[in-house]
Amino acid sequence: MSKQRLTTPPSCPFCCLRVGRATDAIERKMHEFKVGRCECGAVYSCDPTGHNIGAAIVETLVLACDNNWDLAWDLLPEDDYLTGRVEDYDELTHQVVNTKNMDGRPVRGVLYFVRLHTAISEVSRRVKEKKELQAGSLNAGAEEIPVTSEPVPDPQRKKVKATKQNVTEYVELGDIDALVALCFDDKKTLRLLQRLLYEPDERQRLRIAWIIGQVCARVASRDPGQVSGLLQRLFEACSDSAATPWGMVETLGEVIAGRPDIFGAFTRHLLNYMGDASTQSQVVSALSKIAKTRPDLIRETPFYNLFHFLTHPDPLMRGQVARLLGRIRATEATLQLMALNDDKAELSIWEDEKWSTFTVSALAREAVARIREEEVQS
Repeated sequence: MSKQRLTTPPSCPFCCLRVGRATDAIERKMHEFKVGRCECGAVYSCDPTGHNIGAAIVETLVLACDNNWDLAWDLLPEDDYLTGRVEDYDELTHQVVNTKNMDGRPVRGVLYFVRLHTAISEVSRRVKEKKELQAGSLNAGAEEIPVTSEPVPDPQRKKVKATKQNVTEYVELGDIDALVALCFDDKKTLRLLQRLLYEPDERQRLRIAWIIGQVCARVASRDPGQVSGLLQRLFEACSDSAATPWGMVETLGEVIAGRPDIFGAFTRHLLNYMGDASTQSQVVSALSKIAKTRPDLIRETPFYNLFHFLTHPDPLMRGQVARLLGRIRATEATLQLMALNDDKAELSIWEDEKWSTFTVSALAREAVARIREEEVQS
């Protein structure tokens, strides 16, 4: 006799209240799960396959700690937080299915729950408030990005199919509006834009990276998942040892800098490519673009590892690192920056759609001036 199928709404293992569907977090991350919060304070993530529990555990714990990775790694299960899980969860119907099968479709989803003990939750809240206060002070002198929401596309419109030809044409014309509209019509558009980065002319390659950043900033206001997918593909391409990541790191910087409120969590992963000499300059350039509007995002990374690049033999590295440290008000590097006051080596930096030439000493003095201005204000 076959087992009778029973379906029940999922409930929190701590308070037994029903929980809503997990949804995409506002801030996107490298490894993404849909997440949610229970009224009792527990947070949960959804793994619809049941095969990624380890990653789901990490993401749920970090979410419970208000995205504070350092705090999350210091906590101990049972002593600092409780865990629970709801198995046999079907994401499509938002039901727990006892037979592990729904109309011939296997049901293997898991909702993983974490609830911090009251004392740890209070510590997390205070740390978050302190970080927000420090970030507000640090970002006060940074440039502001005007954030606007793209209008809802007309459902009656005739959708245009993205092709290599029309995407290339819009890029050559610099038609951002057409590219944004094309992204909403055909999600293949960003993949075609990514392919254009394999351009031997550096000036053209950097221009394409800038265009992708502008397009993604607008598309993200309506469809951040599409842009998040692009970022993950770019990181995968950069990690492929058998390929040259032409323009990939620069594009990552442009996209994150365009909407740091959504994609800021990707910033820390850029430092993974500082170990390769071929991408070091591009990483520093990308971090500098992000620091221009959100210096707090760089401050949250282990940026101290960049200090020794102030003595790098390449003036491009010395100058870019100096500019970056100035933008994040790195008081810790003041003396090392002052040692570059007599460095007259020249370098060219691409920013704001143009090349600009500087000397290392000029960038170092500008950085020290920013740091001292911060010290006076504080």
